[in-house]
Amino acid sequence: MSRPLLTGVVEGFYGRQWDWSVRRAYATFLQTQGLNSYLYCPKGDPFLRKRWREDWPSDQLAELGRLAETYRDAGLYWGVGLSPYALYQDYSESAREALRAKIERINQFDGALLAILFDDMPGDCPSLAERQVQIVLDVREWSSAEQLLVCPTYYSFDPVLERFFGARPAHYWEDLGRELPSEIGVFWTGNAVCSDAITAADVSAISQSLGRPPVLWDNYPVNDGEKACGKLNLAPLSGRSPDLVGELAGHFCNPMNQGLLSRLPLTGLASLHGSDGRPVEDYFDADFLRQLELDLECFQQTGLEGLSESERAELVKKYTVLAEPAAAEIVAWLRGEYAFDPACLTG
Repeated sequence: MSRPLLTGVVEGFYGRQWDWSVRRAYATFLQTQGLNSYLYCPKGDPFLRKRWREDWPSDQLAELGRLAETYRDAGLYWGVGLSPYALYQDYSESAREALRAKIERINQFDGALLAILFDDMPGDCPSLAERQVQIVLDVREWSSAEQLLVCPTYYSFDPVLERFFGARPAHYWEDLGRELPSEIGVFWTGNAVCSDAITAADVSAISQSLGRPPVLWDNYPVNDGEKACGKLNLAPLSGRSPDLVGELAGHFCNPMNQGLLSRLPLTGLASLHGSDGRPVEDYFDADFLRQLELDLECFQQTGLEGLSESERAELVKKYTVLAEPAAAEIVAWLRGEYAFDPACLTG
């Protein structure tokens, strides 16, 4: 029996993390939008990245277990995205055993999904694909997940990746695609790290290199960058051609640091995939939506840099008095509480 197309949220942003209550609430949101998947891999969880060899503290383990149970009870696909930082540079026997121990811990959550993420790491290594494939094949042997996903170090055609992480080895995508089993999904973000538009032709180009349709890691509405954090991407996902749907193995959107507000743009993901999801009026207070309609262009286009102190203060007053919980995220954003912190990149 074939799995339906995976569609949903990849919590993969840097910076301020969501509350556990918001993460759990997304199970209901995804259900009512006709979406089916949630991948937990915030860059702010050090036990998934730089400190991946360490176990989570007991309180976080309990929250993760509860989160997994919530999605399992809702009949949704849930899983963890592990980023074993630069493990391919020294995949010794001790490192291999540490990885096995981590996978066995993750197995205890009984998640349907597991992603091994090699993104945002040094990549100028001639045998990069070979070493990463070795790691993934080991994980495949140890993991109890139904579906294994991989994010390459070079996950887009965007040249910015080579500027930050070194030159992409020759035939990197082709080597990955040839050596990875066909049932393993491979993430791709489009022609850019944050793609304004994606077409079926764009998808076809990477499919040929990987020898399989990609799983789209869609970096909208994410706003975790130094400049991006000054705006709220609240308009529904757009610029994705409907004919690309049949060319994908999955489609995950990376949301904003503002979890409640992210439900607004994510309704566009449901629409793209033909779901008759519930309207936004079912999720947000009517007074809030009326005010937001007036300020949408200000938040998404003008942004914090374009607002004077007095304009910010006036907006804070308007949203402070609203009962809608998402209004508190706007107030915090206006007060600079979501400002980019370079330290988030080194965690």
